[in-house]
Amino acid sequence: MQKIVTFLWFDHQAEEAVNFYTSLFADSKVLSVARYGDAGPGPKGSVMTVNFQLEGREFIALNGGPQFKFSEAISLFVNCKTQEEVDALWAKLSEGGEEGPCGWLKDKYGLSWQIVPTTLFELMRDPDPEKSKRVMQAMLQMKKIDTDGLRRAYEGR
Repeated sequence: MQKIVTFLWFDHQAEEAVNFYTSLFADSKVLSVARYGDAGPGPKGSVMTVNFQLEGREFIALNGGPQFKFSEAISLFVNCKTQEEVDALWAKLSEGGEEGPCGWLKDKYGLSWQIVPTTLFELMRDPDPEKSKRVMQAMLQMKKIDTDGLRRAYEGR
């Protein structure tokens, strides 16, 4: 197990969410499932935790009950190499959830994601402050980030 692991608290959908997430990313799998026993607090035999990997990074999902909800204070940031990857992940993760501004979305479980093309940071690191400003202004007008739109802004079109 890696030294620092992200721990995600779900009401009762941990296993369903993990199966969904691992279906979306390469090098992803369920590592183990622990079930509640006689001591509870969940029903005996129901899923307590699911240890899993997304892109080789470990996470733990807990069915902890309705006491806590996800918020945008924590999000999973996905660096996408292509617009096609942005489009595919955006469509799948936002289905049943809600789209937000600037590449942010909440999935159907309430977990926040940032789906961002690497192009955004490449263009924003340009030493010309006017170019990076135009890219930032374009991104602030977007929900799903569009690399063609970023490039047009970068070029001043």
